Amino acid sequence: MPGIEPSKGSQLQRSSSARLASALPQDWSDQDFCEAFESLEIPKEMFHHREHIRLAWIYSHHFSEEQALARIVQGIQAFAKHHGVTDKYHHTITVAWMRLVWHAAGQTALAPDFNTFAAARSHLLNSRLLGDYYSTARLQSDAARHTWMEPDLCLLP
Repeated sequence: MPGIEPSKGSQLQRSSSARLASALPQDWSDQDFCEAFESLEIPKEMFHHREHIRLAWIYSHHFSEEQALARIVQGIQAFAKHHGVTDKYHHTITVAWMRLVWHAAGQTALAPDFNTFAAARSHLLNSRLLGDYYSTARLQSDAARHTWMEPDLCLLP
């Protein structure tokens, strides 16, 4: 997947030296984080819910909604395949989180960085938030894993 070429928002800062200086993704610039993700350099043990939300936030600031969604779906599928965990990819969860982050980013003044955004929208860091929108049965279904399923408890924003 090619590196980020922003079509909207501000330019991402390149700081490869910061990535080399720290093994922790949270210490990397957005550009370095995206490059490491897209080049499949981030170990699966270091890519958790917060990193998924960060990626969605970055993409929401640099691409149209459609492009951001396509990019995150493609990226997470490639990441799962690379790490031999294709069964972990869940389409409805990926799309739902992208929609939640997209909405929150649009409702929040442009944050200078992900940590500022996350502090303002800390509810997005709760990995169980989708339980407000989806029943367990719907979210755990094979259909939801492989295709987009609308929520059955509450509409997404």
